[in-house]
This record gives sequence, structure tokens and C-alpha cells, in this order.
Amino acid sequence: MKARQVLIFFLAVFALMGMLWLAVPADGVPLGPVTVRFASYQRSLQEAAEKKVDVDSVLTGVASRFKMKDDTLQFYRRFFYENPDRIYLPDNDYTFFDGVFQDMETAQEQDRLVRVLHYGDSQIELDRISQDLREALQAKFGGSGTGFFPALSNVPSASISKSANGAFVQYTMYGDSTTMRAGHNRYGPLAQVVQLTGGGTISLRGSKNKNAREGVKTFRTVSLLYGRPTEDFSVRISSDTLRPQPVKSTGPSGVTLLTWTFPREVEKAYLRINGSAEIYAVGADGESGVAVDNVPLRGCSGTIFHRISQPLMTDCMEITDTRLIILQFGGNYMPVARNTQIIAQYQEQIAREIQYFHTVAPEAKILFIGPSDMGKSVNGRIVTWPRLPELVDSLKSTALANDAAYWDLFRMMGGENSMVQWVKHRPAYAGPDYIHFTADGARKVGETLSQSLLTCYDFYRLRKTYSKRKVQEAMRP
Repeated sequence: MKARQVLIFFLAVFALMGMLWLAVPADGVPLGPVTVRFASYQRSLQEAAEKKVDVDSVLTGVASRFKMKDDTLQFYRRFFYENPDRIYLPDNDYTFFDGVFQDMETAQEQDRLVRVLHYGDSQIELDRISQDLREALQAKFGGSGTGFFPALSNVPSASISKSANGAFVQYTMYGDSTTMRAGHNRYGPLAQVVQLTGGGTISLRGSKNKNAREGVKTFRTVSLLYGRPTEDFSVRISSDTLRPQPVKSTGPSGVTLLTWTFPREVEKAYLRINGSAEIYAVGADGESGVAVDNVPLRGCSGTIFHRISQPLMTDCMEITDTRLIILQFGGNYMPVARNTQIIAQYQEQIAREIQYFHTVAPEAKILFIGPSDMGKSVNGRIVTWPRLPELVDSLKSTALANDAAYWDLFRMMGGENSMVQWVKHRPAYAGPDYIHFTADGARKVGETLSQSLLTCYDFYRLRKTYSKRKVQEAMRP
């Protein structure tokens, strides 16, 4: 074939493709049961007209809204009523967290460990988000260590290294076909229970993971939360040559918390257990201050907790001094959220779970965190899942109506179609599944959550310097 003929052929192909580009509708051409799609001029116009989220600008805006620029009380008035990155409070009650802050503030002088329990789906696996909240709270109120975790688990953590040898069997409330269910409902605060039969050893070591925060690399106390022990049940603990004596607390349902305090911070510890018992949690914490527990439940929508024994859970919450419960769910419900009626059913389920926690932990406050933006392929483009904004607003109204606070992660990210840009950001803030944050992205989320909560604390402290009347006048809507 001559060069001229080759040139004419390619020009004809390009001309045909150009005509298709101009003629094909944005949604493609239906051919029976199949829709044929081609790059089109109409789609190019649509994409050009769409407002793309600039992630750096979004995060810069978030940071700027936390900076005090004028009169102190006016700043907090705008924060609690206008800042989209704030924690939304029931009835706009800016005193909502006062009891929690008072407990945290006095924890060290009272030689007390106040606990925050962070439940979530796979978005918080590897201690993501929880570790940033922990770091911020411990910097403010004291504490160290990673909090409670299962004695045996197939879910890794970036904040603690552990192993168990012996007759341990784990039962979980939620999981895939490889997990086992117990023949009872005594699962404890981590939504799992480890049955120990005949004894075993649990080894703990502060994390050396590159993503671990400094505060989890050592710990001062080790705890064992358990129930239904045999008469010969006993535990010995050591770290190097240190062998502290345990302090025991037992609740009405038989739940027992053993706590050992070392004379100094340690990096490792060994628990040697004889006998049999149900083990609900192991803890590595500071001597006093704040502890934050990370409880990831992959694939869960947050509707399972009411099935845990109420007497047992009540004992666990009281013995462990749990004062803030965070529920971070909603993303796993998106595939079934096909209409408003289904979303309303989910609202009812979440309301039931919030009321359950009010029952088992009446001294604690509840904070619900809704889902992030999530990307779905629609006509060849990654866009926000249909009805995700509706689900977010529904969860917000449900939380507030049931005396729980709400933090809007979806809109903090930038709202609709923001996940695509979080994935494209360099460094990437989210993974190629358009659902999960990377370590860098999770840190941005955790830092913003912490800043929002601690801004509430700053106002709690500031109010002590003003008369109640002046604060009420300044904060009047």
C-alpha cells in the first residue's frame, strides 16, 4: 500500500471517530439489551461544566474555619451554628460534652483512666482515625498506650503487636464465613469473645509500625477484662523483671477487670494464664488520663450491638469508665439503599442501637460519624453513590433526634464527587477502590475530627471565665 493510501486511510478513520465523538449521546446508544458507549462531545461538555473538588482548597478552608479571627464569643457562636466541620449537637446544646470534658480534665489528678470507645467499619481498620483522636486527647489530658483490643484476632493493628499461645478460640458477632459465632450473647465491648480453656500466654509489644503514633510505643498498665472463670483461674504478668500486683474490679454480672500498673513505661509484657474463662478484652494503657479503643468491624453497618447481653455490657462500660462512644457507620449500607423507604428502615435500626448504648452506658455521650463520600462507576465515570447524600442527612437527623452528636465526614471531604479527587491527590488520600482512606487521608480526617471535638473543649474552658448570662446572650441563635 502506498504512503498516500495509508494517509487517506488514517484520515478517514480519524474523521469517522470525530463524527462519532460529535454524534454519540453522553449516555451511549442502546442496542437491545446492550448500551454502546463512546467518547462523546456531550459528555466532554458535561465533565467540563462539573465543579471539581480541589482537595487542598477544601482542607485549607477546613483549617481556616477553626482559626479564631475576632471576638472570642462571636467565634464560638459562628462555630456552633455555622461551621460545616463542627460536631452537630442535639438541640444545638453547646454543653453536650461538658460531663465528658470534666471527667477527662480531672482524670490524671484523680488517678483515673477515662475511656473512649470508637466503633466503625473497615474505614477504621489498622487504627486509622482512632489513633489521631487518641494522640490529640492524650496530648491534652494525658495517657499512653493503644487501649483495648481482642486477645486473639485476625485483624491487624498499626498500634500494638500481640500474639497468643494456648487454647484460645475467638467468636465474633460479625464477620465473613471464616469467623465463628458463640452459642450465647456474651460478646463484650469489642463485639467478640475469646474462650480460653486450660490456660495460655498473651504477649504484648509496643508498635514499631511506621504509621504508629509515639504514644502507643510504650504503656504503663496492662488490663484483662474477662468473665465466667473457673475456680483455678489465675494470671501472672511480667515485663523484664517487673512483676506488679493486679487490682481487681468485679461487676454484678461477674465481669472482672484485672489491672497491673508497672513502676515505669514498658515496651512489652507477658500474661501467663491458668484455667478457663471468657476473655472480652486486653488493654495496654497509661496509668491515668484518656484511653481510646479502636474496634473495626469490617462489612458491618452498625446494627448488631443490641444483641450483646445488656447486663454484661452495662458492667463492662461501668468497670472500664467509658465516657464517650463513637459509632462510625453507614458506608456498608449503600449497596442496599435503593430508595427512601429502605433508608428510613436503616434510620430505625440506627436509632435502636443508639438507644441501646444509652441504656448500657448512661454516663457516656454518643457521637455518630456518617459515611465518607464513596465512588461508584456510572456510565463509565466514577461518581458519588446515588442516595449517599440522602443517607448522610438521614443519619444526621436520626442521631440528633436520639440525643447523639453527629460529625459530617461526607461534607468535610468536600461533599459530592470529592472521593475521586481524594484518590487523585498526590500523595493519594484514598485508595483505588474509591472507598477507603490511605494512611495520609485518614490522618487528615482524624486530625479534623480531633480539632472539632477539642474546639468544643476550648469553649467549655472559656465559659468558666464568663458569667452564664453573658454566654447565653452571646450564643442566642
